Amino acid sequence: MRVEQLTCSIGAEVMGVNLGDAARDDGLFGELRMLLLKHKVLFLRDQEISRAEHVAFARRFGELEDHPVAGSDPEHPGLVRIYKDLDSKPEHYENAYHCDATWRQAPPFGCVLRCIETPAVGGDTIWVNMVEAYRRLPEDVKRRIDGLRAKHSIEHTFGAAMEPEQRAKLAATYPVAEHPVVRTHPDTGEKILFVNAFTSHFVNYHTPANVRFGQDFAPGASDLLNYLVSQAAIPEYQVRWRWQKNSVAIWDNRCTQHYAVQDYWPAVRKMERAGIIGDMPF
Repeated sequence: MRVEQLTCSIGAEVMGVNLGDAARDDGLFGELRMLLLKHKVLFLRDQEISRAEHVAFARRFGELEDHPVAGSDPEHPGLVRIYKDLDSKPEHYENAYHCDATWRQAPPFGCVLRCIETPAVGGDTIWVNMVEAYRRLPEDVKRRIDGLRAKHSIEHTFGAAMEPEQRAKLAATYPVAEHPVVRTHPDTGEKILFVNAFTSHFVNYHTPANVRFGQDFAPGASDLLNYLVSQAAIPEYQVRWRWQKNSVAIWDNRCTQHYAVQDYWPAVRKMERAGIIGDMPF
């Protein structure tokens, strides 16, 4: 195994490893898990593995989850096919900085994403280190957000383009989740800035300490939330990955965000993702 760090803050490429082998080898899997905690996202090339091996490797981290909008491969539950081709409708929900499924009460632990087909140019993905984003916040901002909590919604994101009845059904099935604005990583103890494109509003901002008049709350709270969400766009916290067929990215969803760059239409981009069930942020 060879490991090459890709940026100063996030990401490493792992060479000389086959994920099909890692699915069956406790020692090899353990090494990759430790590397993931260190680098937050790992990249591998030339992974000619089967869908069954893809699922088996991802399941080493934990049980897999389905997706309410994308759905799973019928023969491999938990393997979501994200296919963008000429027959699909142009969709834009991926090209925003986001942490997967924070609208769940227990957002995913992480994901294993494999490239099946990619454009000759374009279609990169960006990942962001949200531990670093929190660490480098101004101290007065850290004090302001200490103890704050926020709501995360599927209704105003995936549900926005749906008909009202369908959107209401989605919202009833996945009611808004409340999470701390700063969560603690359960394995490393690191503090993480935990707001993203799914975050709609703070729930405990409107207190006498924060609000003198109405405008302190609106747009005051919204301005603060927008400022925090914008931290993911800072290049010093990022790594950008250029896909090739059979490339794989493994990321820790608890402490990263990502952005799928949609600059390739009408070229075809086909990805397969296994998302791992996580725990409730604290």
